[in-house]
Amino acid sequence: MKIKTHHINNSKVAEVISEATELNNTEDGLNLLGDLYYQDFDKIIIHEKNITPDFFDLKNGMAGEILQKFSNYRVRLAIVGDFKKYTGKSMTDFMYESNKGKQVNFVNSVTEGLDKLCY
Repeated sequence: MKIKTHHINNSKVAEVISEATELNNTEDGLNLLGDLYYQDFDKIIIHEKNITPDFFDLKNGMAGEILQKFSNYRVRLAIVGDFKKYTGKSMTDFMYESNKGKQVNFVNSVTEGLDKLCY
């Protein structure tokens, strides 16, 4: 895993770059959050491909647990991917509601993620 740093409008954003699945469970989410938080990042971009598909099954509670940790630490998160494949009402509603706020956003590109996090 590599961390690419974006500097925009006096903000420092960490983008997780990896070919592997970096978030396989709640503990991985907490570890990533902690590692980046202590490197002075309060905004993070992660790609959908780096997150286990289980995250997107709201029934198991993984997304809620991980995103609650980000919220508690006031670390903003943009998840970049193609979310059209998630057609379940609960997941589409979850993404829609998340995108109304600033804490967690589901976006189509890194550029869109940076816009959401920094402007």
